[in-house]
Amino acid sequence: MIRRLAAASVSLAALLSLTACGADSSAEAGGKGPVTLTIGDQAKTLQTIVAASGALKGADYKVKWAEFEGAAPLFQAVQAGAADTTYSADLPALQALSGGVRFKNVAALKNDGRHVGIVVPKGSGIDSVKDLKGQKVVVSSAKGSISEYLLANALKQNGLSYSDVKVQYLLPTDAQAAFASGKIKAWATFGVYQAVGLGQGGKLLVDGADGRVSGYGFVGASDEALADSGKKVALTDFLKRLGTALQWTSTHQDAYAKAIEQRNGADPTVAKTLASAAYSKVLPLSPDVNRTVQGVADLMNGIGVLEPNVDVADSADTSLLK
Repeated sequence: MIRRLAAASVSLAALLSLTACGADSSAEAGGKGPVTLTIGDQAKTLQTIVAASGALKGADYKVKWAEFEGAAPLFQAVQAGAADTTYSADLPALQALSGGVRFKNVAALKNDGRHVGIVVPKGSGIDSVKDLKGQKVVVSSAKGSISEYLLANALKQNGLSYSDVKVQYLLPTDAQAAFASGKIKAWATFGVYQAVGLGQGGKLLVDGADGRVSGYGFVGASDEALADSGKKVALTDFLKRLGTALQWTSTHQDAYAKAIEQRNGADPTVAKTLASAAYSKVLPLSPDVNRTVQGVADLMNGIGVLEPNVDVADSADTSLLK
């Protein structure tokens, strides 16, 4: 059974998506090989990256895209056999594993964590994380989001417990409106919403840099796909090509932002923010990666958000990407 997937956090791109939940598109990766990979995606994020970079040219397998607005329906599709792969930040993957979805993480993604932050209004009297004690903090979007992890970890690093604040969960658009009207004193948010809050006169209290969030995301593969030798070979090749594509986005941010505008209908400001927050690397699932994300799992389990806890190393298949 899948448990609590409705509470899994959605990606930044997913929240900004104008596409319908569960909409599918397909593309040929080149050649006419017998293998077809159904790649799970959120809000055309991976599709946009590989199309703009040309990373799939010359591949001898086909790619069909399984397109969703957020992590929760994507993991549900993997559980139902409608997608071969997953793509999410660390916490949605942990939530899905905790909920019994049958997949393994096969590669890690990395960014610098600065796209997650706690924003406070100027003049709020909150000048440090320690000043959050006794305050109500709005977390976007759902229980178990990366924003919630930043809040929990920042409190821990400053000698406070999670019970020292009063947490309220609000979808980013609702929280944005409440913040603009002065109804929020502290907002744990991310990406474009973080930028909007700062543009509305907010002050960045702390962000996810310097290890306050892991900065890791994951590509996973269903147990069925990993048991199919042809798909496993194709997926190994896809991961290498995705790594090339992400390197391209980090060195061609203007071109990537333009591709986001064209394919997702985002305005230029949103597109630039999305481009700057993108993962820039595909990494093997090394002991260091697993250890770091295990720390995320342990902390979220400790505050009652991730239950049962997850053994990150046992949930990894390291055979595809060395």
